Amino acid sequence: MTREVVSNPIEQARIAGLRRLMEHRRIAVLTDGFSTPFLAKTAIGLLRYRTADVAAVIDREHAGKDAMELFGAGKGIPVVRELSEVAKADAVYLGIAPPGGQCPSAWREIILAATRRGLDVVSGLHDFLLDHADYVQASRDSSGQLIDVRRNQWKTTGTGTLFPQSGVRIHTVGHDCSVGKMVASIELVRGLQQAGENATFLATGQTGIMISGNGLPIDCIVADFVNGAAERLILDHAASTFLVIEGQGSISHPAFSAVTAGLLHGCAPHGIIFCYEAGRSLVKGLTDVPIPPLADQLRLNLAMANTRFPCELIGFAINTRLIAAAEAEAEIARIEAEFSVPACDVYRHGPAKLVAASLALRNKVCPPCSSPRTA
Repeated sequence: MTREVVSNPIEQARIAGLRRLMEHRRIAVLTDGFSTPFLAKTAIGLLRYRTADVAAVIDREHAGKDAMELFGAGKGIPVVRELSEVAKADAVYLGIAPPGGQCPSAWREIILAATRRGLDVVSGLHDFLLDHADYVQASRDSSGQLIDVRRNQWKTTGTGTLFPQSGVRIHTVGHDCSVGKMVASIELVRGLQQAGENATFLATGQTGIMISGNGLPIDCIVADFVNGAAERLILDHAASTFLVIEGQGSISHPAFSAVTAGLLHGCAPHGIIFCYEAGRSLVKGLTDVPIPPLADQLRLNLAMANTRFPCELIGFAINTRLIAAAEAEAEIARIEAEFSVPACDVYRHGPAKLVAASLALRNKVCPPCSSPRTA
């Protein structure tokens, strides 16, 4: 981080809180009353990528179930009724990402109980824990900390800087919100690392930050400073051969296109991976607004990216959860034939095709980067 940012008390507190996230080893994920794929995507991400650190999920209605049964992730992790049932918990993570980002009022007593017990409470909501006087007082009276991963005072604009030529920047974009941009990014990084490459996942949203303990909350940064925040993410991790930047929103979304444009210009990707959900035709949260055709959106994303830096499409990450396996294979074949790039569903098939595409991009745009490899 720059000296200007580190000297900001709120930013100092945010960075310190992020470092603390990776110390949590007995997490209780709170989804009580909101345990649906639409609302609990933060919980699902934690169950998928921090499985060993999650002790339980709290939801009174579904107590007694296994997390896998409820969310399709976190096999063996129990769903319990009360926080008191989670022995030796060290943190409570608010596991939802509802529209508007407000904290359910019914959770107040659970949050207070956790804080009084000396547990950290971690939230990625726009409704900051630190804005509630009773939570703050409870944390002062105990050893527990309140960690708002979205709370920031980033105030640095983009500069259009030329990034070091020692690495490859790959960015996931999508045809809508919540189509799997974060998952595609993480799976690609894991695949590259397994191939012996020095690859880093750069989180730009609450769930990715909670998983990785790093990143910037792009959707909670003042609009003028989004590009600058994305630039900073790249510069702070320039030692990596591959930087995979998590996408946000959609360039065509009537509500959330601004963050997409800011990321495309701020991180200046060499390549983009286009993510979409097969079978989804209407914009999430705006059920009377149709999603524009993929080809139109792809042209717009590439045009936006190329106004900043030369960029190309290197593949598709298709979320095929709504269709059967045979239909998924047909959809992948159709997309590969139409766009002449590899396509896959990282959930069903793994990221191998996207790893190969990323290596090919590296050899094309940064041949000197092809030699050094790290385990």
